[in-house]
Amino acid sequence: MQAWQVHETGEPSEVMRLVEVERPTPGAGQMLLRVRAANINFPDALMCRGEYQVRPPLPFTPGVEICAETEDGRRVIANPVLPYGGFAEYAVADARALLPAPDSLDDAEAAALHIGYQTGWFGLHRRAHLEAGETLLVHAAAGGVGSAAVQLGKAAGATVIGVVGGADKAAVARELGCDVVVDRRSEDVIAAVKEATGGRGADVIYDPVGGEAYAQSAKVVAFEGRIVVVGFASGTIPSPALNHALVKNYSILGLHWGLYATKNPKLILRCHEELTELAARGAIKPLVSERVPLGEAAAAVQKVADGRSTGRIAVVMEGVA
Repeated sequence: MQAWQVHETGEPSEVMRLVEVERPTPGAGQMLLRVRAANINFPDALMCRGEYQVRPPLPFTPGVEICAETEDGRRVIANPVLPYGGFAEYAVADARALLPAPDSLDDAEAAALHIGYQTGWFGLHRRAHLEAGETLLVHAAAGGVGSAAVQLGKAAGATVIGVVGGADKAAVARELGCDVVVDRRSEDVIAAVKEATGGRGADVIYDPVGGEAYAQSAKVVAFEGRIVVVGFASGTIPSPALNHALVKNYSILGLHWGLYATKNPKLILRCHEELTELAARGAIKPLVSERVPLGEAAAAVQKVADGRSTGRIAVVMEGVA
């Protein structure tokens, strides 16, 4: 089969190589899957660089999120077990972790429904307990993780403020349904959010960026607000001033979605059922901005690494939707 492999760490476009290899052999409790579409996530870029918390042994195939077909013909969503990731014709995944792909979504959309939307659901509902009528601020609202949070926030009845970088991404955020869009490149984020909320601030802030975005969050979070920390795409991990959280009565919530697979896997299934229902009635629909063939995966991963993408880029196998 054809597969992209990383033999040394570095920039994705430089270290990912498309090679011909043997199909992987599943271990106990695992299944061999024929990949239909693989969604590109920022962690794929970080793994190529050797900067992610999970460091698979070299060589490895990136691709942590796929829509695939089982040997008995079922269409499923899965997180491949590395080093046999999704940027290949076949991947390996734990059989008990497979989720049915929603009929309402094509392969690329189904692949994109998993990590970003599960993270958003757990962050907004399990951790922050977002309520209808509250204000949700989403950093990087036009990106893969942010766009999922925007849609989930709107589905929950929240007023959504999206913070983006650039006019093109602002247009995408508006199309996603953001009630207010703030372009951090041309606007003062803090002033714009305070104006939009009448000085009150945002009840829930969803932050996959860190760095300056977190500093802004602490200044615009409302009384009894909740800041959900889901990642550090900026490359800078902030050091929160806990005295400030005490004075303003807000909560700082961490979310590592992957822990639920071992700590409470039933919640992942419950979340998927709710996401499937939301997708069926059109309340959410993954924003797949590009669909590329397997041969263009390295360039696409680099695009995500450089922050030049909106929504999700999916690698779609030849001959499938």
